[in-house]
Amino acid sequence: MMKMTRRALMAAVATMPLMAYAANAEGLMSIIVTDPANPYWFTEGEVAKKTAEDMGYTANVAAHKGDTNVESQLIDTAITNKSVAIILDPANADGSVGAVKKAVDAGIPVFLVNAEINQEGLAKAQLVSNNAQGAALGAEQWVADVGEAGNYVELFGNPADNNAATRSNGYETVITQYPDLVKVGKEVANWDRTQGYQKMQSLLQANPDIIGVISGNDEMALGAIAALKEAGKLDQVKVGGFDGSPDAVEAVKAGEMQYTVLQPVAVFSAEAVKQADNFIKTGETGAATEKQLFDCLLITKDNVDNYTAAFTLSE
Repeated sequence: MMKMTRRALMAAVATMPLMAYAANAEGLMSIIVTDPANPYWFTEGEVAKKTAEDMGYTANVAAHKGDTNVESQLIDTAITNKSVAIILDPANADGSVGAVKKAVDAGIPVFLVNAEINQEGLAKAQLVSNNAQGAALGAEQWVADVGEAGNYVELFGNPADNNAATRSNGYETVITQYPDLVKVGKEVANWDRTQGYQKMQSLLQANPDIIGVISGNDEMALGAIAALKEAGKLDQVKVGGFDGSPDAVEAVKAGEMQYTVLQPVAVFSAEAVKQADNFIKTGETGAATEKQLFDCLLITKDNVDNYTAAFTLSE
């Protein structure tokens, strides 16, 4: 295994084009992610692209930024370009069903990564992190860090993404076992660092005595940390994240974030491309089920030195 930061990944990808684009005969694999400005989704797209190119396909990465209309347009483009497969991180559990169906009706197999849609039998595979398992890991560590009594708040992801509710429910299942831990505020921050910062400011004003913040992802957690720093309260409030992004790993090293839950994004992104390749060649994905879960790992101050980067790219 080779551990790779975002900068190193970009440099590695930059050295590949002449070799990768020589194999046009294998066809185009279209990769659609949410927003590569987020290092998690950047890694998702670049790992899938590199894996496809290493297999002899041409590949491109586009982003819908959570907009189902843009997602539908990108699916149209993939159809027009006669893609041999589509790797898609869906924008909306319900709202993306139509886009997937459109591709399937055009004879293009679709492989979903990171998030699911609320219909089985359309996509050839849905490969996601085991969010319930990861949330339980994170919540147990969070309780160990904040203690068993006090007021806390939660930052919730995009409500259109099933992962947001799954993580929140996982947190709730663990934390409600400690009746003296009281959730006094919960805000939707849509996986976004700026919104996490803004919502944290509001939550702090309303609840100045909180002892902890549990967040649905790292970007929102990092926004909360910025707001806590600004208010001079970071030493009094413990923050937990989810994703294992490079910035979060650095925050854990610095003692600003208690932990992050690492999603194996590079693993399932590469696996989706491999299953697409298998399907193109044999008509089968090679997997036993459509929905496939990949367990998460916990990164804390005790093991953070083992993670020079949060995302790993298999050679």
